[in-house]
Amino acid sequence: MVLAAGKGTRLFPLTGEVPKPMAPVVDRPIIEHIFELLAAHGIEEIHANVFYLADALLAEYGERSEIRGMEVNLSREERLLGTAGGVKRLSEHFDGTFVVISGDALTDVDISEMVAFHREKGALATIALRRVYDTSEFGVVELDEEANILGFQEKPDPQDAISTLANTGIYVFEPEALDYIPQDEFFDFAKDVFPLFLEKGERFVGYQGDFYWSDIGTLAAYRQAHYDALSGRVKVRVPGEKRNGSVWVGEDAMIHPSVNFEGYVVVGSEAVIGRDVTLEGDVTIGRDCWIRKNATLKSTILLPGASVGEGAYLEDCIVGHGYDVRAGEIIRGGALIRNPN
Repeated sequence: MVLAAGKGTRLFPLTGEVPKPMAPVVDRPIIEHIFELLAAHGIEEIHANVFYLADALLAEYGERSEIRGMEVNLSREERLLGTAGGVKRLSEHFDGTFVVISGDALTDVDISEMVAFHREKGALATIALRRVYDTSEFGVVELDEEANILGFQEKPDPQDAISTLANTGIYVFEPEALDYIPQDEFFDFAKDVFPLFLEKGERFVGYQGDFYWSDIGTLAAYRQAHYDALSGRVKVRVPGEKRNGSVWVGEDAMIHPSVNFEGYVVVGSEAVIGRDVTLEGDVTIGRDCWIRKNATLKSTILLPGASVGEGAYLEDCIVGHGYDVRAGEIIRGGALIRNPN
């Protein structure tokens, strides 16, 4: 089950125009990175719930599609039911051990290893955990030496935290776990279900693997996710033909020979980059973007269809879908989003 219904409010204003699972990381929607991860571990059937800006996800993938040999099913929620309530609504599809994963986080967690750990422990439920520095942004989990979960804290101040192990929102369950979730009610795994597991003494464990995970909860984290993908810190597929070790170029992209590359750069399909453009740092140029001559982009992300005018200078920017940066503009930091009016 891929959770894809939420609003992604912490990533506004980007999520004002696209649902967070559709936000591109290195010119591919986050949810597609998740699909590829699941396919790589032999998953054959996926169910995903959609709610916020659901039409965008349904337009891209349909109610049923085949992706990398997997059957992918999208189901619209008429109202938000929470992480657990959304899974319960589709419970008829989960009659054996199953995985739940966020469709709006970037990770390369070893799903196969996590499921094997879950079965070895004979657990009803297993949570993937990752150490974090700032616990105030995450729910944290306390474990004993046998990996049994002892307790939870929701976003504690670091000085009060019972641990630095964050709940990543990646779970393995046995179908009996769904018995703890009421039908057609808003119910959350961390706040509602997991305390019940502890109260009832269920076999409930935490998996710690050597994997990358980012919930991409802020614009700064969104930019960092691009760098991590381009630099190889997270194992994901970067689209396009790799050139010179640090440049990926999509199909039918047009790049003037005078373009200066100074870092990790992705150029999406059908993008056009004009004369004497400088691309410095980690730069992602989405499909169908147009960068006119003498422009400079430093550590900047252009989402599909954006354009940059002649002689413009962008640094640490996120430029939204179809946004036009005017000629000669100098912009440092922030997200640039088209006014829908």
